[in-house]
Amino acid sequence: MPQLLLSVVQLKISFPSTQNFEAVKGVSFDLNKGKTLAIVGESGSGKSLIALSIMGLQAKNALVKGCISLLAHEQTILLNELDDNDWQQYRGNVFGMIFQEPMSALNPIQGVGKQIQECILQHQNISKRAAKLKTLKWLAKVKIPNPEKIYYRLPHQLSGGQKQRVMIAMALCNEPKILLADEPTTALDATVQKDIVALMKNLQAEMNTALIFITHDWALAADIADDIMVMRKGTCVEYAPTKQLLQNPKENYTKALLACRPNRNNKGKKLPVISDFLSGLYVPEQLPIHTFQEENTLLSLKDVQVWYPEGKNIFGKSNQFYKAVNGVSFALKEGKTIGLVGESGCGKSTIAKSLIGLAPIQSGQILLKHQNIAAFKSSEWNCVRKTIQLVFQDPYASLNPRQSIGDAITEPLRIHHLATTKDRHLEAERLLDWVQLPKDAAKRYPHQFSGGQRQRIGIARALALQPKILICDESVSALDVSVQAQILNLLKELQYELGLSYLFITHDLSVVHYMADEILVMEKGLIVERGTPDDILWAPQHTYTQRLIAAMPQMDHG
Repeated sequence: MPQLLLSVVQLKISFPSTQNFEAVKGVSFDLNKGKTLAIVGESGSGKSLIALSIMGLQAKNALVKGCISLLAHEQTILLNELDDNDWQQYRGNVFGMIFQEPMSALNPIQGVGKQIQECILQHQNISKRAAKLKTLKWLAKVKIPNPEKIYYRLPHQLSGGQKQRVMIAMALCNEPKILLADEPTTALDATVQKDIVALMKNLQAEMNTALIFITHDWALAADIADDIMVMRKGTCVEYAPTKQLLQNPKENYTKALLACRPNRNNKGKKLPVISDFLSGLYVPEQLPIHTFQEENTLLSLKDVQVWYPEGKNIFGKSNQFYKAVNGVSFALKEGKTIGLVGESGCGKSTIAKSLIGLAPIQSGQILLKHQNIAAFKSSEWNCVRKTIQLVFQDPYASLNPRQSIGDAITEPLRIHHLATTKDRHLEAERLLDWVQLPKDAAKRYPHQFSGGQRQRIGIARALALQPKILICDESVSALDVSVQAQILNLLKELQYELGLSYLFITHDLSVVHYMADEILVMEKGLIVERGTPDDILWAPQHTYTQRLIAAMPQMDHG
């Protein structure tokens, strides 16, 4: 018999100081002991606000109405009526939370072990020595190697997956009844994500913890959840058991979100976007392909090696090197896309940096239009950057918050002395039109745009110098599936219109299958397999590729 643990009834969250903006509009759901509810929706739908209000961590200017009830020890506690002092006995003890960005959630100047130990001492009446032993036990429990060494390490000395494991240990070390996980695996590789999800599920089963899992990844929700709640603009659009919702969604919005994901059947076709699907206007449309009379090779890498110094001898010179890229060769043809996949640390982004002169090339050749740019001096790289441009993973971090969008987009033109001030203004408008943004966007600033719009701005800036090659480094990994579909469609349209070539770096195998003409799989600085998208995804030969494919969360709930 299911045991009700948390009940949310007609939850409303508004911000009276911001024109009485209502961010969550009467949402209700139940959570049973040991069960998992996935909350799925686009950015701004209210997912994270619901989690924060359950924890009593909503912003001070937020007005919370409705009823959030915790049913524990045969009594009902109205959580949204607790004051700050009362909350101390519930946070960490009854509720645990895993935040989306562990680097922001962890104290950067304190050892990770000490941070877990503090959580234990806050809620358990034990000695410091006992708390430290418990911390080491939890580090081992979340499968972190050498807990005694990791205990003293600072967050920046750990990998993304290790930091997320520390966050899980911190959230579960007091054995809470309810765990809230807000996009805990968004930027992780498929293999690391699989390990983190398996770890959470095992610990949940061991302690019979209830879990609220916030995500925009449908496959992940399908893999982990008993029930799914779909959010849109602060309202619950659909709420049903996972199998039922995935096999027979009732609402058009749910169907639209599911249809936006790249899959085996929509390669070569324009991806549906939410507006098309809701209006009933979407018809599968074949993407046009730019054909060239000759398949010219634009870029060719021959046995490229990129090393980083690891240690110094008594004379202050490096005597050890980390071989980030250890003999990579491939050729990128005009109008084509090469997909580069692999786990974090395999050398993907290092290759991107080496192609624009930001990483030290130890040996090998990088031929751009038959010129070996690997031998270029730093002063010679400006001419390369007219041909090769980079679209960054995090568009907000790569834009100057104090610089208008128009100035940001035309800055490459100013640096390369390619246009007058008046002409740059007209060029900004033309570039914004290319990426389907209004002309008046040029006068606004990065914080005034959504994540998807900022990514469009990043693409517009990369196109300012009319490059032939765009490097997209995890440029859609943190976007909602609906926004991701818009950006992928845009990249395909620009490729056709401008004859662009792409080096598309990602850890999302569904996305790279949709985008690429050829896929290269990297492991430890080497290309271990290459082939067509269908060959790599459906008939992988190398054991490493097979492991990557096996780690992909599956939507099949039949």
